[in-house]
Amino acid sequence: MGKLTTHVLDTAHGRPGAGIRIELFALGRDDSRALVATAVTNADGRCDAPLVEGSAFAQGEYELVFHAGDYFAAAGVALPQPRFVDRVVLRFGVADAAAHYHVPLLVSPWAYSTYRGS
Repeated sequence: MGKLTTHVLDTAHGRPGAGIRIELFALGRDDSRALVATAVTNADGRCDAPLVEGSAFAQGEYELVFHAGDYFAAAGVALPQPRFVDRVVLRFGVADAAAHYHVPLLVSPWAYSTYRGS
């Protein structure tokens, strides 16, 4: 059974990114976006359940939106206006909907990176 999971690491403070709002969108051929799921990361920087799984997880393009700027502002980090890193948008493709796709985010107020995890 395929599924999509994620987690967030706050690389500026060396801890999990707890309390970060995440939105998952499925993208249409015309770049239209359909909201699939929303979640907030737990104390370990993870979602309590997969964002999507099983028959709801289909081959195609997706977009994860991480509200990182709000997280850093709530943590009391002095941020410029506008924020350098605010909403982190990761657009990726799913070729095999029967597989587990894990898409983590490593983020600071100044940079971010991602990869396909396991």
